[in-house]
Amino acid sequence: MRILLVEDDDLLGDGVEAGLKQAGYTVDWVRDGKAGELAMSCEHYDAAILDINLPRQSGLETLAKRRSAGDNTPVLLLTARDTVNDRVSGLDCGADDYLVKPFALAELSARLRALTRRQTGRSNPIISHGTLQLDPAAREVHMDQQLVALSPREFSLLELLLAHRGHVLSKTQLESALYGWGEEVESNSVEVHVHHLRKKLGSTLIRTIRGIGYVIPKLDSAP
Repeated sequence: MRILLVEDDDLLGDGVEAGLKQAGYTVDWVRDGKAGELAMSCEHYDAAILDINLPRQSGLETLAKRRSAGDNTPVLLLTARDTVNDRVSGLDCGADDYLVKPFALAELSARLRALTRRQTGRSNPIISHGTLQLDPAAREVHMDQQLVALSPREFSLLELLLAHRGHVLSKTQLESALYGWGEEVESNSVEVHVHHLRKKLGSTLIRTIRGIGYVIPKLDSAP
């Protein structure tokens, strides 16, 4: 999943970016509120992490502008201030969650998973589809109770298709979710990842809708 990080502290930003990438996220990092607003207006993100105290434009102002523009991207605010008024102001501006510095990367990752889970309407942290189970927290996939080894990008692609079961996602949408700024994307990258997933999980799981994209059809019993 693709995350926007808006943080002006280089040390903190480096750590968060590295930690989230290690956890399997695609991360775009900008360092001021204006750049964050522009990024959110131009790209689709599964969630955004906004520091409150930012150069050029505060995180709260950035958030308020994006909400006024109808942007429903889940937003987690970061701040060094932990007063009730600060939390209330952030939530009333449209934030979905709030994390006080310093924080553990494990907690940040867990909060992001909760945000994206709510955004897709899921309550169960495990995504089940027939005999297939995907655990976003453990980054593990089981088929027929057997662990299936996937590359990080294969896992992310499968998670994305499962989270949007029944909806066809275009190659462009999938590339946007899997690759951040500055990452080289081969013309057939998505096709290669889909091919590998079919070899590991069965040829019928992911359907190709010719000229449109890829989809995992819904099952009547799928949660």
